[in-house]
Amino acid sequence: MLFNSFEFLVFFPTVVLLYFLFPHRFRWLVLLIASYTFYMFWRADYAIILVISTLIDYLCSNMMDRHSEENRAKRKPWLWLSLLSNLGILFTFKYYNFFNAAAKDLAEVLDVAYAAPAFELLLPMGISFYTFQTMSYSIDVYYGRIKAEKHFGIFALFVTFFPQLVAGPIERAGNLLSQLREKHEFNYQRVTDGLKLMAWGLFKKVVIADRLAVMVNQVYNNPTDYEGVPLIIATVFFAFQIYCDFSGYSDIAIGAAQVMGFRLMENFRRPYFSKSIREFWSRWHISLSTWFRDYLYIPLGGNRVLKWRWYYNIFIVFLVSGIWHGANWTFIVWGALHGFYQVFGLMTAKKRDLLVQILRLDKYQGLYRIIQVATTFSLVCLAWVFFRANNISDALYIIKHLNLENPQVYKLIRGQSLYLGLPQWKFLMVCSGVFFFISLEFLTRSKHSPAIFFNRFPLVIRWTSFYILLLSILIFGYFETNEFIYFQF
Repeated sequence: MLFNSFEFLVFFPTVVLLYFLFPHRFRWLVLLIASYTFYMFWRADYAIILVISTLIDYLCSNMMDRHSEENRAKRKPWLWLSLLSNLGILFTFKYYNFFNAAAKDLAEVLDVAYAAPAFELLLPMGISFYTFQTMSYSIDVYYGRIKAEKHFGIFALFVTFFPQLVAGPIERAGNLLSQLREKHEFNYQRVTDGLKLMAWGLFKKVVIADRLAVMVNQVYNNPTDYEGVPLIIATVFFAFQIYCDFSGYSDIAIGAAQVMGFRLMENFRRPYFSKSIREFWSRWHISLSTWFRDYLYIPLGGNRVLKWRWYYNIFIVFLVSGIWHGANWTFIVWGALHGFYQVFGLMTAKKRDLLVQILRLDKYQGLYRIIQVATTFSLVCLAWVFFRANNISDALYIIKHLNLENPQVYKLIRGQSLYLGLPQWKFLMVCSGVFFFISLEFLTRSKHSPAIFFNRFPLVIRWTSFYILLLSILIFGYFETNEFIYFQF
């Protein structure tokens, strides 16, 4: 079920109504049934994978909990069973065919016989998200950070909680599990704030992201038809498409949970105002970046190792992040490129600081910040080329033809290609939506979400802005029921 569908428009109010009507002791069951219903709208038989994963992790965590924290030798086999089961499921459905094809290509180069079959498997929606969530739970139980959940229904709800089931935020058990036992009373302010956040997320999805997608798809699905300015425009548009699409989902998820009284973690914090790649990753997909920090980067040794090993740890984390996003060489290159950015930034930090002093940019803080933000955004957009391209060949073509040196490029500026196949008024309407979005994020950059920002104003202004937002969704929304981009991960 999609957040931007008619089914969800009926589903969500029904669930909220039942949730508050039922006695507290039955509410977990209401949400558990709702969560499985939500997931089974996509494909009912794949809910079996959720059940299997839930059963294994519930068993393993409770078996670990039978032994003291000091007796990790007896806990470890159960941890490995949990991790290998989750990773095995993830590998089978998401990565097997990719690595099988790579092995076949290598065998052909080496002239070695290779006959492993490929499987026709549909990637389960949200599998990367819920497997990471349950893996972190098992690891936390193993290290004694949390106690194993004894109530199977509560644990199953933790795994399947519908607002964040298929695309995050990737919640930690320490935050969400305890909330599933709390009694949440109906609170008008909390409910309205949650609905406003949901409306803001829907605006970002259907008014901005889905309209940008039309133009981005036109170019990235036919890259050899374009060069220069159209490729640059499409790449910048994709940067805002994926941000509005994914952060829009997160806003709807967080807002939906808030309506019922649950607090999910913040997942985006205006990443395109970052002054460095490192800062970008502290603002982008925060639930995933902190997951990799806590469960991969720190176990590898973090920065408490020799410098070369520190750089290695950083690069490995981003390489794995690329693989997490998809079984395609484009995602691996995207992750590796961000790893390179991070390592190169650390290696050149002192030289860059010296250059800033020589150019006296430190005397003009405003200008320096603009240069930093523009540079970071440009590097991120360059990496997005690989993320969005259908294959490595397309990505390399786009990067090679981003230049503005070809005289033909300037003819394109005056022609229809500049508008990426759309009428001029539609192109300008989309540009206006992006400009409005950036402006609002800039104005609220030190505040909460723009959806909540207006709470500081009088009642008339608050409700007027809310109704304008809803009206904008109805008038300018692109209602083709496009899936959220991160559903494929």
